[in-house]
Amino acid sequence: MIAAMALDRRKNIVLIGMPGVGKSTVGVLLAKETRRQFVDIDVLIQAREGRGLQEIIDADGLDAFCAVERRAVLELEVEGHVIATGGSVIYHENAMAHLAAGGPVVYLRLPLEPLTARIDNLSTRGVVLPPGQDFPRLYAERTPLYEKWANVTVDCLGLNQDQVAAAVAGSLRCG
Repeated sequence: MIAAMALDRRKNIVLIGMPGVGKSTVGVLLAKETRRQFVDIDVLIQAREGRGLQEIIDADGLDAFCAVERRAVLELEVEGHVIATGGSVIYHENAMAHLAAGGPVVYLRLPLEPLTARIDNLSTRGVVLPPGQDFPRLYAERTPLYEKWANVTVDCLGLNQDQVAAAVAGSLRCG
């Protein structure tokens, strides 16, 4: 975690990290704690498309899903929100730049082993996982991208979701 920084109420808080780290759950808790509205990009995509994430991937392919994800992020115009992103958003440079322009990007970091234990539905949860790639390789590929975009990193190991939300709020000095 980096030193605390004061956060303007108009700024968004953007959560990034691997599938299973708890971005959506922590996002809801953080929004409540900081008195902000909450947006979950995955839920937004499902509402717009009228299908689940895995349905989009299965029917249209990974590239089409990524295009939908990128468009959803680029069209998002909010202030003072907590935003939980999909784990693959970091592949889209322009989408990440758009999110980063709205407020700090917080990387929720958890080692591979606990993440693997949390993910029991990898093939059905809408994860952008190219054919032949396994979760450990996906983790290794994405970690440097999360680190690249993060203004703040919160280590989640040994913390429950309330503690993670409190750590994020504390690191941003908002509440």
